[in-house]
Amino acid sequence: MSKLHIENLSNDLLQKVDLAIAPGEVVCLSGPSGSGKSRLLRAIADVDPHNGQISLGNNLQESMSGHQWRRQVMLVPAQSAWWYETVGEHFNQPMGQALKILGFPEEATKWQISRLSSGEKQRLALIRALSYTPQALLLDEPTANLDADTTRKVETWLMGEISKQQYPVIWVAHNREQIQRVASRHIEIQGSCLVERELSK
Repeated sequence: MSKLHIENLSNDLLQKVDLAIAPGEVVCLSGPSGSGKSRLLRAIADVDPHNGQISLGNNLQESMSGHQWRRQVMLVPAQSAWWYETVGEHFNQPMGQALKILGFPEEATKWQISRLSSGEKQRLALIRALSYTPQALLLDEPTANLDADTTRKVETWLMGEISKQQYPVIWVAHNREQIQRVASRHIEIQGSCLVERELSK
Protein backbone atom coordinates (compact mmCIF):
# COMPACT_ATOMS: atom_id res chain seq x y z
CA MET A 1 0.00 0.00 0.00
CA SER A 2 0.98 3.63 -0.52
CA LYS A 3 1.17 6.73 1.62
CA LEU A 4 -1.70 9.23 1.36
CA HIS A 5 -0.17 12.70 1.10
CA ILE A 6 -2.00 16.04 1.39
CA GLU A 7 -0.01 19.18 0.62
CA ASN A 8 -1.13 22.79 0.99
CA LEU A 9 -4.82 21.90 0.78
CA SER A 10 -7.22 24.82 1.21
CA ASN A 11 -10.97 25.18 0.91
CA ASP A 12 -13.46 27.71 2.23
CA LEU A 13 -12.92 26.52 5.85
CA LEU A 14 -9.33 25.26 6.06
CA GLN A 15 -6.01 26.74 5.00
CA LYS A 16 -2.71 25.13 4.02
CA VAL A 17 -3.39 21.63 5.32
CA ASP A 18 -0.34 19.36 5.19
CA LEU A 19 -0.82 15.76 6.26
CA ALA A 20 0.82 12.44 5.43
CA ILE A 21 -0.76 9.14 6.44
CA ALA A 22 1.40 6.02 6.23
CA PRO A 23 0.09 2.60 5.18
CA GLY A 24 -1.71 1.02 8.13
CA GLU A 25 -1.85 4.29 10.06
CA VAL A 26 -5.12 5.62 11.51
CA VAL A 27 -5.27 9.40 11.89
CA CYS A 28 -8.31 10.36 13.97
CA LEU A 29 -9.72 13.78 13.12
CA SER A 30 -11.84 15.74 15.58
CA GLY A 31 -13.08 19.30 15.95
CA PRO A 32 -16.17 21.38 16.71
CA SER A 33 -19.35 20.92 14.72
CA GLY A 34 -19.07 22.86 11.46
CA SER A 35 -15.28 23.13 11.66
CA GLY A 36 -14.77 21.33 8.34
CA LYS A 37 -14.08 17.68 9.18
CA SER A 38 -16.45 16.25 6.58
CA ARG A 39 -15.48 18.95 4.09
CA LEU A 40 -11.84 17.94 4.44
CA LEU A 41 -12.67 14.30 3.72
CA ARG A 42 -14.79 15.34 0.74
CA ALA A 43 -11.90 17.41 -0.63
CA ILE A 44 -9.47 14.52 -0.22
CA ALA A 45 -11.99 12.29 -2.02
CA ASP A 46 -12.26 14.90 -4.81
CA VAL A 47 -15.95 15.49 -4.16
CA ASP A 48 -15.68 19.15 -3.07
CA PRO A 49 -13.57 21.89 -4.72
CA HIS A 50 -10.21 22.67 -3.14
CA ASN A 51 -6.69 23.89 -3.81
CA GLY A 52 -3.47 22.03 -3.12
CA GLN A 53 -2.08 18.65 -4.10
CA ILE A 54 -3.20 15.22 -2.96
CA SER A 55 -1.47 11.99 -3.88
CA LEU A 56 -1.63 8.30 -3.11
CA GLY A 57 1.83 6.92 -3.62
CA ASN A 58 2.89 8.11 -7.08
CA ASN A 59 -0.68 8.80 -8.22
CA LEU A 60 -1.79 12.42 -8.19
CA GLN A 61 -5.46 13.16 -7.62
CA GLU A 62 -5.45 15.68 -10.46
CA SER A 63 -4.15 13.06 -12.92
CA MET A 64 -7.17 10.79 -12.46
CA SER A 65 -10.90 11.10 -13.00
CA GLY A 66 -12.96 11.61 -9.85
CA HIS A 67 -14.49 8.16 -10.26
CA GLN A 68 -11.10 6.45 -10.59
CA TRP A 69 -9.70 8.35 -7.61
CA ARG A 70 -12.65 7.51 -5.35
CA ARG A 71 -12.31 3.81 -6.13
CA GLN A 72 -8.83 4.02 -4.58
CA VAL A 73 -9.41 6.67 -1.89
CA MET A 74 -12.72 5.44 -0.54
CA LEU A 75 -14.95 7.86 1.36
CA VAL A 76 -17.52 6.37 3.74
CA PRO A 77 -19.77 9.34 4.66
CA ALA A 78 -21.75 9.59 7.89
CA GLN A 79 -24.98 9.21 5.91
CA SER A 80 -24.51 6.62 3.18
CA ALA A 81 -26.32 6.73 -0.15
CA TRP A 82 -27.85 3.60 -1.72
CA TRP A 83 -28.78 3.25 -5.40
CA TYR A 84 -30.15 -0.24 -5.91
CA GLU A 85 -33.06 -2.08 -4.31
CA THR A 86 -31.10 -4.76 -2.44
CA VAL A 87 -27.97 -4.83 -0.31
CA GLY A 88 -26.02 -7.32 -2.41
CA GLU A 89 -26.33 -5.28 -5.59
CA HIS A 90 -24.05 -2.67 -3.99
CA PHE A 91 -21.15 -5.04 -3.31
CA ASN A 92 -18.32 -5.44 -5.80
CA GLN A 93 -17.47 -8.94 -4.55
CA PRO A 94 -18.93 -11.43 -2.06
CA MET A 95 -18.41 -10.26 1.53
CA GLY A 96 -19.82 -13.22 3.45
CA GLN A 97 -17.16 -13.26 6.17
CA ALA A 98 -17.50 -9.55 6.89
CA LEU A 99 -21.29 -9.84 7.03
CA LYS A 100 -21.01 -12.68 9.52
CA ILE A 101 -18.51 -10.85 11.73
CA LEU A 102 -20.70 -7.74 11.87
CA GLY A 103 -23.80 -9.70 12.79
CA PHE A 104 -25.63 -10.20 9.50
CA PRO A 105 -27.06 -13.48 8.18
CA GLU A 106 -26.11 -14.75 4.73
CA GLU A 107 -29.45 -13.66 3.31
CA ALA A 108 -28.73 -10.03 4.22
CA THR A 109 -27.50 -9.53 0.65
CA LYS A 110 -31.11 -10.01 -0.47
CA TRP A 111 -32.56 -7.50 1.97
CA GLN A 112 -34.36 -4.46 0.60
CA ILE A 113 -32.57 -1.20 1.36
CA SER A 114 -35.89 0.23 2.53
CA ARG A 115 -35.96 -2.16 5.50
CA LEU A 116 -32.55 -1.20 6.90
CA SER A 117 -32.07 0.75 10.13
CA SER A 118 -29.52 3.57 10.31
CA GLY A 119 -27.14 1.31 12.21
CA GLU A 120 -27.47 -1.48 9.65
CA LYS A 121 -26.81 0.99 6.84
CA GLN A 122 -23.71 2.23 8.62
CA ARG A 123 -22.23 -1.25 9.02
CA LEU A 124 -23.18 -2.30 5.50
CA ALA A 125 -21.66 0.87 4.03
CA LEU A 126 -18.32 -0.10 5.56
CA ILE A 127 -18.58 -3.61 4.13
CA ARG A 128 -19.54 -2.16 0.75
CA ALA A 129 -16.50 0.15 0.78
CA LEU A 130 -14.10 -2.71 1.43
CA SER A 131 -15.73 -4.82 -1.29
CA TYR A 132 -14.14 -2.43 -3.81
CA THR A 133 -10.61 -3.17 -2.50
CA PRO A 134 -9.63 0.48 -1.99
CA GLN A 135 -6.11 1.64 -1.19
CA ALA A 136 -7.06 4.28 1.42
CA LEU A 137 -10.08 4.92 3.64
CA LEU A 138 -11.79 8.16 4.69
CA LEU A 139 -14.24 7.31 7.47
CA ASP A 140 -16.71 9.97 8.65
CA GLU A 141 -17.90 8.90 12.11
CA PRO A 142 -18.30 5.26 11.02
CA THR A 143 -19.86 4.11 14.32
CA ALA A 144 -22.03 7.14 15.16
CA ASN A 145 -25.32 5.21 14.88
CA LEU A 146 -24.18 2.10 16.75
CA ASP A 147 -24.53 1.00 20.36
CA ALA A 148 -21.44 0.40 22.50
CA ASP A 149 -21.18 -3.36 21.88
CA THR A 150 -21.64 -3.05 18.12
CA THR A 151 -19.19 -0.15 18.03
CA ARG A 152 -16.51 -2.33 19.61
CA LYS A 153 -17.27 -5.14 17.17
CA VAL A 154 -16.95 -2.78 14.19
CA GLU A 155 -13.75 -1.25 15.58
CA THR A 156 -12.16 -4.68 16.01
CA TRP A 157 -13.11 -5.75 12.49
CA LEU A 158 -12.03 -2.46 10.92
CA MET A 159 -8.69 -2.37 12.74
CA GLY A 160 -8.03 -5.93 11.63
CA GLU A 161 -8.73 -5.04 8.00
CA ILE A 162 -6.65 -1.85 8.24
CA SER A 163 -3.71 -3.82 9.64
CA LYS A 164 -4.05 -6.63 7.09
CA GLN A 165 -4.55 -4.45 4.02
CA GLN A 166 -2.33 -1.58 5.23
CA TYR A 167 -4.81 1.16 4.36
CA PRO A 168 -3.83 4.72 5.26
CA VAL A 169 -6.91 5.96 7.14
CA ILE A 170 -8.46 9.25 8.23
CA TRP A 171 -11.19 8.51 10.80
CA VAL A 172 -13.45 11.33 12.01
CA ALA A 173 -14.29 10.67 15.66
CA HIS A 174 -15.58 12.65 18.64
CA ASN A 175 -15.50 10.02 21.36
CA ARG A 176 -12.24 10.33 23.31
CA GLU A 177 -12.28 6.67 24.34
CA GLN A 178 -12.66 5.57 20.72
CA ILE A 179 -9.81 7.82 19.65
CA GLN A 180 -7.59 6.23 22.29
CA ARG A 181 -8.55 2.76 21.07
CA VAL A 182 -8.06 3.19 17.32
CA ALA A 183 -5.80 6.18 16.60
CA SER A 184 -2.16 6.11 15.63
CA ARG A 185 -2.33 9.92 15.73
CA HIS A 186 -4.98 12.44 16.75
CA ILE A 187 -5.44 15.65 14.74
CA GLU A 188 -7.84 18.38 15.80
CA ILE A 189 -9.23 21.22 13.71
CA GLN A 190 -8.66 24.55 15.44
CA GLY A 191 -9.89 27.52 13.43
CA SER A 192 -8.65 26.99 9.88
CA CYS A 193 -5.70 24.78 10.85
CA LEU A 194 -4.93 21.23 11.95
CA VAL A 195 -3.23 20.73 15.31
CA GLU A 196 -1.73 17.44 16.48
CA ARG A 197 -2.96 16.28 19.90
CA GLU A 198 -1.16 13.95 22.27
CA LEU A 199 -2.47 10.41 22.62
CA SER A 200 -2.39 9.36 26.26
CA LYS A 201 -2.45 5.60 25.92
